[in-house]
Formats: sequence, structure tokens, C-alpha cells
Amino acid sequence: MREIKKVEVLSDYKLLLTFDNEEKRIKDMKPYLDKGIFQKLKEKDFFKKVKISFGSISWGEQIDMCADSLYDTSEKL
Repeated sequence: MREIKKVEVLSDYKLLLTFDNEEKRIKDMKPYLDKGIFQKLKEKDFFKKVKISFGSISWGEQIDMCADSLYDTSEKL
């Protein structure tokens, strides 16, 4: 199981993720912005509040994403 050690907000709804193996990957969040609870991420100030939570990322208690899924669906830097 992968864990995220660092998350940085980039432009255009992208995240730079650093995993526990020191690999850096970019996750494009644009495809999620029109889906369910993820619509709230369209608010740029809210999007910038992403934090690491138990090795994954979250935006408060309502929105979180699994580190393994993020690893599998992100682009290697």
C-alpha cells in the first residue's frame, strides 16, 4: 500500500504528489470536478486546502482519495 508524504497544489487543478518511495507524480483533478461531492473542488480556495490524512489526501471530512488509486491514475514526473 502506497502512502502520500507530501502534496502540493499546482495550476489548472493539478496536484504534485510525493509518495513514500520518493516518487513524484502529478494528478489531474479536472475530470472529477463535475462529479458528485468533488464539484466542491471547483472553488479554488477550497481546492488549495488539500491536506495529507492517514497517508492519503483529503479536503476536510467529506472528500478524500485513496493513495493507491491516486498512484495508479497519476502521471509520473
